Amino acid sequence: MTSKSAAAAARATVYGYPRQGQNRELKKAVEGYWKGRVSAAELRQTASELRATTWRRLADAGIDEVPTGDFSYYDHVLDTTMMVGAIPARHRAEVEADALDGYFAMARGTQDVTPLEMTKWFDTNYHYLVPELGPDTIFIADSAKPVAELKEALALGLTARPVLVGPVTYLLLAKPAPGVAADFEPLTLLDRLLPVYAEVLADLRSAGASWVQLDEPALVQDRTPADLNAAARAYRELGALTDRPKLLVASYFDRLGEAMPVLAKAPVDGLALDFTGPAAANLDNLAAVGGLHGKRLVAGVVDGRNVWINDLEKSLSTLATLLGLADRVDVAASCSLLHVPLDATAERAIDPQIARWLAFAGQKTAEIVALARGLSQGTDTIAAELAANRADLASRADSALAHDPAVRARTAVITDADSRRSQPYAVRAAAQRSHLRLPPLPTTTIGSFPQTTDLRTARADLRAGLIDTVAYEQRIEAEIREVISFQEKTGIDVLVHGEPERNDMVQYFAEQLTGYLATQHGWVQSYGTRYVRPPILAGDISRPEPMTVRWTRYAQSLTNRPVKGMLTGPVTMLAWSFVRDDQPLADTARQVALALRGEVNDLEAAGTSVIQVDEPALRETLPLRAADHSAYLAWATEAFRLTTSGVRPNTQIHTHMCYAEFGDIVAAIDDLDADVISLEAARSHLQVARELAEAGYPREVGPGVYDIHSPRVPSAVEATALLRKGLQAIPAERLWVNPDCGLKTRGWPEVRASLEHLVTAARDVRSTLPDNES
Repeated sequence: MTSKSAAAAARATVYGYPRQGQNRELKKAVEGYWKGRVSAAELRQTASELRATTWRRLADAGIDEVPTGDFSYYDHVLDTTMMVGAIPARHRAEVEADALDGYFAMARGTQDVTPLEMTKWFDTNYHYLVPELGPDTIFIADSAKPVAELKEALALGLTARPVLVGPVTYLLLAKPAPGVAADFEPLTLLDRLLPVYAEVLADLRSAGASWVQLDEPALVQDRTPADLNAAARAYRELGALTDRPKLLVASYFDRLGEAMPVLAKAPVDGLALDFTGPAAANLDNLAAVGGLHGKRLVAGVVDGRNVWINDLEKSLSTLATLLGLADRVDVAASCSLLHVPLDATAERAIDPQIARWLAFAGQKTAEIVALARGLSQGTDTIAAELAANRADLASRADSALAHDPAVRARTAVITDADSRRSQPYAVRAAAQRSHLRLPPLPTTTIGSFPQTTDLRTARADLRAGLIDTVAYEQRIEAEIREVISFQEKTGIDVLVHGEPERNDMVQYFAEQLTGYLATQHGWVQSYGTRYVRPPILAGDISRPEPMTVRWTRYAQSLTNRPVKGMLTGPVTMLAWSFVRDDQPLADTARQVALALRGEVNDLEAAGTSVIQVDEPALRETLPLRAADHSAYLAWATEAFRLTTSGVRPNTQIHTHMCYAEFGDIVAAIDDLDADVISLEAARSHLQVARELAEAGYPREVGPGVYDIHSPRVPSAVEATALLRKGLQAIPAERLWVNPDCGLKTRGWPEVRASLEHLVTAARDVRSTLPDNES
């Protein structure tokens, strides 16, 4: 039993909470504002009500110190850009004219101005807006947002802690602004940025903040001595400020490693550390530096990124050990709860046995509160919670729902030959050229076309029983006919059926595979107002029957041009799900790959000559520490090849990736052995094409020339310029022309115009190629 006196000060807290509201009120309000149906005042009122609801929910659950500043209309890194005044020159006029509209212009762009680049927040599926900085950047403090939100929470009578992105992480996440030398290092601006943070901290103290949390997750990555020296200098200077609140420096997503002594010795008042998964090593690392005596430790012992219940006794053991390493130990989740759904009790359709194993944000909050109480007051005070937790953990471990002997027997006999194509790429490429007879610079799209209100209504009506399956399928067929007709008229070379039947690129497949669970209300923010419902991977995976063949075959019957079969790859099926944590990821990946392999083979047998297996999550799931990369990439690339290696040489395998930094995984991209890869490239001005060329990538590449995450329509001239830039890196015989990503979130008017411009650009550039016969 934990000594009551030893941990009397333990508090329960969280670093952040889902922003959207119970019914995604924030999404509806923001999108309504964009469309002119909601005023700025109404949008701000909705946001204020959502914040108050969240804080009251946390306080009522027993959270002692609520976070403020974690709320965002679009992205918390973009909020930081606004806070420090790092507005790109092309957006200054919009921001000065109207701060809210300028904010959204930075996120989404306008017809005349491109948005900030978007990429993944470390190894999560959350996207942030990349700051653009240069040697001429001038930082100006604007603490209005964090101060206002702190005052709102204090007015409710709550103890509140503002949460800000830390200065070192902010600069390490930034990139050189357009026109700035590519080797410019934003971290060199640290001395210019720190006075701005000092001013914001002083303003927060004046507004009533006792503590401020500065998030530095970039320090869990491999960092150079210069990076670590910058971190030491930053917190030496901020810690020395006299007009400041107490500082809590937070890291999460992995172990601190070489940054641990830097932060442990810094003159700050506390550290918040992750103690889950690989970050459990933080316990030994903390002991190695002598602990945090004289400082506060916030221990993230509840997994903030997955949906499984906590092992309360194991966490209490960790917390008890930590009591010897810090003067005060508080309890939290490992990171912001932004990455999990809001409340598992809303899921009425999930098997009650499985529901016992799930913990969304609301349930994780309860776990944190129970652990804090057990740590402070002794385990006898949470005896009922511990008994129920033991029973639930045992139920999951013994459940037949999680274990399928047939699936395990099938994965046990996989050999290396099962994950290799029968012919090398050069032989396959020749066979594919002869079979497909495509022109130079072939055009295609990534897969999905706009998901219209009519399509969503049809799916809802089917679920509600308002229409039968026959009527629903007739609606899907009509949409496919329209999509195929448009592509043919536009002149696209390799078509897609548009995926009108699919709700989400992972959920659609998960609903047809055994071992997966779908939620009804499990929304999680991906970027801006884009929310997804990640399925839950609860058991062994198999494919009862074909999932995509019918619709692909129907689309192919409407045209003589090749229609791509479209699948989501095994790594993305894991990364964009809440994956089981009771077996190695490599084992789960092989199960998913074998299920998808059957689908690939059935598509080929049905006459599909081009099959795309999307792996946008390959890079985002890369472990944050280089020491862990090789093991991950070995099983991840094997899973992709296992999915795709069973086809004939003249069947062309495509893959797609988007919104990540690819330069450090080019070798792994090569190891996928796909015939064609399409990648997000428009916002980064085709940087990935140059990276692939410099690495000697030998296969065909489609760097995107149309940024689909912005509502702006690129002109044919703009697409042509990007395409010519691509030709500087990739020869014409290996270059494809395509958008950055799928088109499901866009409207038909902008899609029609953008694709027409894309095809025009391809034809114009194609006509200038030497010996062109098209």
